[in-house]
Amino acid sequence: MSRPNLARRVADAAEIALTTRKYVTFIDVVTGLRWLHSRHVDTWRQGRSATLGELAAVDDARLLDAAAALREWALSKGLRPMETPYLSGSRERRELRFTSSGEQGSFRVHWISPALSDARVKQLAERQSKAPDLVVVAPLETWTCATCGDTGPYLIMEDDRPHCLTCADLDHLVFLPSGNAALSRRAKKESGLSAVVVQYNRRRKVYQRQGVLVEEAALARAEEQCLGDEEVRLRRRDRDRERRAEQDLDYQTRMAAEILRLFPACPPGRADSIAAHAALRGSGRVGRTAAAKALDENAITLAVVASIRHLDTGYDRMLMDGVPRMEARDRIRPAIEAKLSELRGRREP
Repeated sequence: MSRPNLARRVADAAEIALTTRKYVTFIDVVTGLRWLHSRHVDTWRQGRSATLGELAAVDDARLLDAAAALREWALSKGLRPMETPYLSGSRERRELRFTSSGEQGSFRVHWISPALSDARVKQLAERQSKAPDLVVVAPLETWTCATCGDTGPYLIMEDDRPHCLTCADLDHLVFLPSGNAALSRRAKKESGLSAVVVQYNRRRKVYQRQGVLVEEAALARAEEQCLGDEEVRLRRRDRDRERRAEQDLDYQTRMAAEILRLFPACPPGRADSIAAHAALRGSGRVGRTAAAKALDENAITLAVVASIRHLDTGYDRMLMDGVPRMEARDRIRPAIEAKLSELRGRREP
């Protein structure tokens, strides 16, 4: 990839993050470039990789080029630099490294929009400066503690090696499963020591939160607090649900309008259907990505392609017949391109 092409792609990824959150990080760029997946970033933040570069699809030199391109773009946009610490979620809270050698500061800079208020910038800085939660992994495979040679339901990384909770002095904590946000939040606040429990989801290829480990007495106090204001929280939850539904409807309407702009021959009803499916909250589909929320043309096109794949080709039947997924996608590529041209209002000669 040439430097001008890299600069353009970095700018595209950065614009999406800036539109969504009013600030841009190096992590936003490399995940936007598809050099890293969010699961790789999770692994690195957990302290299970010496550097982020070890997990990337490109070498350290290319990461440095991307950081330089991001800096050049950010300065041209008048963004403010804010260097931010990156600490691991392992017990030693070591400083995370992006590459194996060289200066690391350029990777840690968060570029802040001038439109962001001073109060919001201060809040962001305070949040970023806090040490991350300790992260405990519920492993899917058999593992062995590096200290005692035993095993257990959870492991935590120390010195780049897995340790059981007993050896890590965390075995007095009790597990609180996810599902009650207020109880989890209060239990963590009451607990002098706590850790987030995650597990790798092979289907979605991400680490997903399973719950928290907290002190037993802290959990009891949190439960008492939740019982005391349960009715108030229920009313607030109902209001929040209505607000999210309104936000989702507005987003789906804007996405459908963008689909019709890019594909003017698409029937309005189908555009609405594509937007509703792709943007479904909690689905993990392309419509929930930052790029789609910024109405990025490529992300919107991917949502239309997904609809065509399942509704206008024999893709699903191929999968049922045992055709490998990538082979099936290769077979239907001409049909997808023809349908995209049709929806754009162009007819194949």
